Amino acid sequence: METRRLEVHRDMYVDSVGLLNVSRDMRNVPEVVWANAIMGTPANAELLKDAGFEVEGLRVNDLVVAVVAESDDAARMALEVADQTIRASGPASEASAPETHAPRNLEEAVAGGDANVAVVSVPGPYAALEAHKALTAGLHVLLFSDNVPVADEVVLKRRAAEHGLLVMGPGAGTAMLGGVGLGFANVVRRGPVRVIAAAGTGAQEVMALLHRWGSGVSEVIGVGGRDLTREVQATVTRMAIEAEGGDVLLVVSKPPDLDVAESVLDALDGRRAVCAFIGVDGLSHVPEGVRVTSTLDQAVIETLDLLGQDRPDPGVGLRAVAARAASTLDGARRAVRGLFSGGTLCYEAMVVLSRRLGPVHSNTPLREGLSLPAPDGAHICLDLGEEEYTRGRPHPMIDPLARAEELQRACADPATAVVLVDVVLGHGSHTDPAGVLTEMLDQVGMRDSGPFVVAHVVGTELDPQSAPEQQARLEEAGCLVAPTGARAALLAAAIAARRPELAEEIP
Repeated sequence: METRRLEVHRDMYVDSVGLLNVSRDMRNVPEVVWANAIMGTPANAELLKDAGFEVEGLRVNDLVVAVVAESDDAARMALEVADQTIRASGPASEASAPETHAPRNLEEAVAGGDANVAVVSVPGPYAALEAHKALTAGLHVLLFSDNVPVADEVVLKRRAAEHGLLVMGPGAGTAMLGGVGLGFANVVRRGPVRVIAAAGTGAQEVMALLHRWGSGVSEVIGVGGRDLTREVQATVTRMAIEAEGGDVLLVVSKPPDLDVAESVLDALDGRRAVCAFIGVDGLSHVPEGVRVTSTLDQAVIETLDLLGQDRPDPGVGLRAVAARAASTLDGARRAVRGLFSGGTLCYEAMVVLSRRLGPVHSNTPLREGLSLPAPDGAHICLDLGEEEYTRGRPHPMIDPLARAEELQRACADPATAVVLVDVVLGHGSHTDPAGVLTEMLDQVGMRDSGPFVVAHVVGTELDPQSAPEQQARLEEAGCLVAPTGARAALLAAAIAARRPELAEEIP
């Protein structure tokens, strides 16, 4: 019989990354069926009720820790683990010395130092207010929070622009300012490229590839995934273009509005710049000196070319890999199933796959009519970081087990030829995502007749998880590891279509 336990910590705020870490540690306790650490917002109160808990009188600033386990001992142990993680990770730590006690609000933080950037990570309905407070204090804002209404984003960014301040976000998961990584940032060398990214994992992919291929970044400005939409009009992207720093600008975006993308190109006129505009077709003009690509790795290659460095060829050797895999694949297996923790990597894969295999269905489709549910045997790419998959559970970059159910479903489908996955490293991500993934694959059971698992690791050897070690772990488990996200998609297409030459095409 399952045991339910719940603890409420009054007036103990923990940000979203901290909450995800607490939830992950509880779920690692044996016999734990479900566990969550969340703030006491009305939406979260409903989530707890749906999970069978009785909750009354919760306040927004209350920390709620809840667990469902197979035994009372396991539930009690999970709560003890949660308490240890909370105490070790932040301002709530009772062990903190008074002189190092973290401020409890923005006013205390501003009064206690000379910071010029505020990182806002509170539930979406409250994030805009905190961002406005930071702007009033004269601070730039990294708005890590998601679920912020677009109307609030427009108002925030217009107000910030009037005062020469940046609002990076909402949902700005990655930035590197002054050599300091914020959010889900990778460890890379400093260098001549300034990255402006309306895409969190897109920023991580290009900064990691720049590092891997011998260059580096001066800074990464994450402007938020909606900055290049018709509503927001690239307000912060244009400000970031005008800022100082970097010999070459590298602009990255999820599928932008076409007119807005062209306005960004106009702003880049006269500069050395590369734009990775995922999923954009039909640009009417590109200024001289500016290069446009539809994949992240090609954008990095063009950037290196502008810097006078050698152009790497990440496709070398992949044709032979595709040929070997295709020769052993069961004849009925023709579909690609992508399971992504990064939204931009999911979009990029859909662009690459659709140009070689035809329509790709998704929970975040590139075109109308390609949403879910998909017909039997269809190609499918899922962004498992979207809200419908993360409500009540950690983001898959924090807890790779969030992919377990979809991985099992994909491998069990006799139509699946390739399961395509990303493994994203860096600060804030799981300590061993490849290890968790390979354990899941052991449970599913990989067969010589397929499906094959094609993986791509986003990260560097300097990251806490070490990209080479993560790649080796995946290869030992029988995964086919590609050097870039676009190349992983090409390799998947080559295997599924039984056309090995696709693996070495230019994405």
